[in-house]
Amino acid sequence: MPLTPLDIHNKEFSRGFRGYDEDEVNEFLDQIIKDYELLIREKKELDEKLSSSNERLGHFTNIEETLHKSIIVAQEAAEEVKGNAQKEAKLIIREAEKNADRIVNEALAKARKIAMEIEELKKQSKVFRTRFKMLIEAQLDLLKNDDWDKLMELEIDATELNLQEEVK
Repeated sequence: MPLTPLDIHNKEFSRGFRGYDEDEVNEFLDQIIKDYELLIREKKELDEKLSSSNERLGHFTNIEETLHKSIIVAQEAAEEVKGNAQKEAKLIIREAEKNADRIVNEALAKARKIAMEIEELKKQSKVFRTRFKMLIEAQLDLLKNDDWDKLMELEIDATELNLQEEVK
């Protein structure tokens, strides 16, 4: 079992003929040397482990920072893409609304034109109807005229006509 600083402090050496027993002191010092060498090696190993762990920690810290920055860049890019998509959607909607307004206006203009053409056709059909009616009435008047009766009363025999022609 390694010595503690308290063990070293409380160690009392037995008195020999000329003072402390030299072998006992040397043996104790050898034990201290071994323990301290062991402690120094352990400390060195722990320092190396700590250094390695610190390096790894630094590496992972760098990775964490890089990932954090990457996440921020990705979020910014996503926000930018989202913003661009929204702008594009607004432009598409605005363009569609313009096209819809244009189509509606064209349809209204065509409807007005057709309505005017219908009114013109109605006027023309009214004029045609009136003229046709007048024509038919005129023809009926001609049929009702007494001239037809007079023509029917005329009795000219076709044979008489033939004879008159021969005589000439």
